Amino acid sequence: MRTVFSLVMVGLMTALAHAASLPAPDAVTDPKQITSKPDARVEKSLTIEKLYMTRQIGGATWSPDGKTVAFISNLSGRNNLWLVPSDGGWPNQLTISDQRQTQPVWSPDGTWIAYASDYDGDEQWDIFLVSPKTGQVVNITNTREIAEEDPVWSPDGRYLAYTVKPKTSSVFEIDVYDVVLREVKHITSATARDLFNSDPFWSKDGNFIFHSQSQAKGTDSNIFVADLAAGTSTLLTPHKGEEIYQADDVSPDGKHLLIRSNASNGYENAGLLEIATKKIQWITEEKWEVSGSSFTPDGKSLIYSANVDGNVDVYRYDIGSAKSQVLPLPKGLNRPSGNGAPFARDGSRMLYSHTGPTAPGDLWVYALADGKSQQLTHSLVGGLRAEDMVEPHLVHYPSKDGKWTISAFVYVPYNLPRNGEHPAIVFVHGGPTAQTMNTFNRFVQYVANQGYVVIAPNYRGSTGYGKEFQQANLFDMGGGDLQDVLAAADWIKQTGYVDPKKVILMGGSYGGYLTMMGVTKAPDMWAAGVPIVPFVNWFTEIQNEDPVLQQSDLATMGDPVKNKSLYEDRSPINFVDQIKAPLYLLAGGNDPRCPKTEAQQVVDAIKKRGGVVEYKVYGNEGHGFARVENQIDAYKRVADFLKAHVPPADCGCTLNE
Repeated sequence: MRTVFSLVMVGLMTALAHAASLPAPDAVTDPKQITSKPDARVEKSLTIEKLYMTRQIGGATWSPDGKTVAFISNLSGRNNLWLVPSDGGWPNQLTISDQRQTQPVWSPDGTWIAYASDYDGDEQWDIFLVSPKTGQVVNITNTREIAEEDPVWSPDGRYLAYTVKPKTSSVFEIDVYDVVLREVKHITSATARDLFNSDPFWSKDGNFIFHSQSQAKGTDSNIFVADLAAGTSTLLTPHKGEEIYQADDVSPDGKHLLIRSNASNGYENAGLLEIATKKIQWITEEKWEVSGSSFTPDGKSLIYSANVDGNVDVYRYDIGSAKSQVLPLPKGLNRPSGNGAPFARDGSRMLYSHTGPTAPGDLWVYALADGKSQQLTHSLVGGLRAEDMVEPHLVHYPSKDGKWTISAFVYVPYNLPRNGEHPAIVFVHGGPTAQTMNTFNRFVQYVANQGYVVIAPNYRGSTGYGKEFQQANLFDMGGGDLQDVLAAADWIKQTGYVDPKKVILMGGSYGGYLTMMGVTKAPDMWAAGVPIVPFVNWFTEIQNEDPVLQQSDLATMGDPVKNKSLYEDRSPINFVDQIKAPLYLLAGGNDPRCPKTEAQQVVDAIKKRGGVVEYKVYGNEGHGFARVENQIDAYKRVADFLKAHVPPADCGCTLNE
């Protein structure tokens, strides 16, 4: 719930995929087998400015005629809406706003593009319409104390369904807005405070809305269908125990839903849910993470994506033959893109996003007839060379308690002598229900270019490795997952590259929390710590955070009165006096998830006892930094801090520099 890493383009491949057919990729298990590649062409030329000026590409949507793709990008320094011809060309900026925008979706008649926008990162989203012809913008919700997001058009283009949550509420409900009459109808209401509704989409005839409903703990969810005329809602996934069910698309004939669920074998897999009988036919039975995406417009096939240890391929499944084929896309992390549908209306082309460790995310178009791809956006800026960037090693190491195999990505700088003199960074993802993937990370590439070894672990609680692994840190936050992070530090020291006295702990959101847990619970391990938008006190976090997260934290940590000793032990603010490493904390002034007061508690406590701490709050940001100038400023500060306190072996840096 709180915050992230995908391979490079190395070629094309096709293969048939059947149930349980995706093997585990090769992973390094012996630290001594980690190597630094020699390459005389590599230059230490990467800069924070250049890396953060690479474009970031967000959500996208097809125009009804298939001639244009609308997408979110920070080309201007802000996440605004742009248009690009679907056969390639120069993009044109459609919206000009100082605020970030997201979730664009084109109306079926082509008249409007709906999108969501908030205010200085506060996540109080409003839904706007913009004319792709004139650029006229209309705020159709205009509710500063209520968040509306995830807009989706009815097939006739008259209605918009979206999720809605008052600022003080813990519940997302689903509303429908009549664009003609400008009236709102509630599709769900009076949902229990520890449940929330999400991901609405329409039946092809516009008479029904399908949606998912999730439990705050994140271990149970269901799929419902709402009959708009009757005003009734039907549960489509009755089950016993805790299982995840998520709806992705409805077949053109309206008889089946494409779903993802862990009900089959404890891992998320794709399936076809027959609406009339509520029976599920499993498309995959992998022991990885499979996500359904969309039916093709003719209904004869569908696509899904498979996340195998942090790399993602897209598959086409022929419904008649029940066979899957991996699409010949550039190797790396590929996902179908396109709000509304990834396919052009005629079904001839599919929009997808592609990224890898040396390639920022871009939009591509795949032609189903000949299997060829065309790149639509170009995010890498001049002066940045892919050959100066590092491709990581996939590694596996045992957890300290012997219960789990932990997966991680290890970035080793080029031309590094194995002399035990180099600094290392343990880079911890947020979430905790998230995953470090093999994707482009600007800061990691910068520090690797400067001589820092990086290990990014997927500790217990991460997604991508099945139900048991994801739930292994429930009621144990900051316990076993912290031990997995400490084990990553131990493992990287054994490579022979790293100076054990020059290990840094760094992470954002929940990763920032684990960073604070690490520097307080294992203070002798770290030469520096960088907690980014962290929380540090379970009591004050639950008191001040967004109500949705409040319900999630209560569900995963238990009652703060009954479990008071656990809350106290897992709140790093209580152990600040143990910290030995210098810290640099970053926070967003409008962060509703980990309020800036969390980081401020640490700064005040460390300064009171005369410790070393630096701190920067960005007043016009939320949970993470969306404005390019703030990204550059924040990570230049962090880079300078690390070079001063934990310099690279051949840096020549000093504290007084």
